[in-house]
Amino acid sequence: MPGVLYLVATPIGNLEDITLRALRVLREAAVIAAEDTRRTAGLLAHYQVETPMVSLHEHNERDRVPQLLARLRADDSVALVSDAGTPLVSDPGAALVTAARAAGVRVEAIPGASAVLAALVSSGLAGDAFTFLGFPPARASARRAWLRALAAEPRVVVFFEAPHRIVETLDALAEACGDREAAVGRELTKRHEEVLTGRIRDVLDRIGDPRGEYTVVVAPGTDAAAPEPLNDGEAWASFLDLTARAGLGRRDAVAALARRYGVSSREVYAALERGKRMAAAEGPPGRP
Repeated sequence: MPGVLYLVATPIGNLEDITLRALRVLREAAVIAAEDTRRTAGLLAHYQVETPMVSLHEHNERDRVPQLLARLRADDSVALVSDAGTPLVSDPGAALVTAARAAGVRVEAIPGASAVLAALVSSGLAGDAFTFLGFPPARASARRAWLRALAAEPRVVVFFEAPHRIVETLDALAEACGDREAAVGRELTKRHEEVLTGRIRDVLDRIGDPRGEYTVVVAPGTDAAAPEPLNDGEAWASFLDLTARAGLGRRDAVAALARRYGVSSREVYAALERGKRMAAAEGPPGRP
């Protein structure tokens, strides 16, 4: 009989968040296939697991999968782990699972900690259903389409984002979806865990210096059915923010504000002129 391919969930932060079953499997496997052997080495050392490791990541899958499949066919069991959480969820490993199943190898999941569920239940937005979307696309055109699809999603949405893109993504999210209720979690289960909740723009204002991978939870579209009331000062501040930070042109920024407030572009232009005069009276004037 061939060996078993175990998909072992590992801690997402706190090293105590691992099951007894996962530790047993890691000890009993012939080899551990790790996304990053350096990261996994710390976990194994903490629990005195001496099983040998090999790397399995997106850059070596083509060569590594046949090698691991040969070991499985030779009655060796393989434990597959990612850097954190459950393998294959926005992580490599799908090619190995597909090859193993095609070869008649048993595949068994060992569940554990999940950043998706941790953020979802901490957000206060968990309901009867949610959808997980992984990471937003890096390319601008694909990202815009992705955000449009998110805006139409009737369920709570959970996705991941990198620290260097979180501010840009939240800003674009508010423009595409309206200023919905949301939660943004980072360093989940770690000592400095933080989950910010509130409207998207409120969370954006409090996010500070982005560090670590983020998990974002967004309320469904019905939560943002009513547009914000048009406020001259807020509209002017948002206009400056869109043109300076998001890099939108004047017309695109006005169109975005019109969608947010549910009014015509003409009304937005009028509000901006009033808001500009108010800002000039209070301090250095801006420029549309």
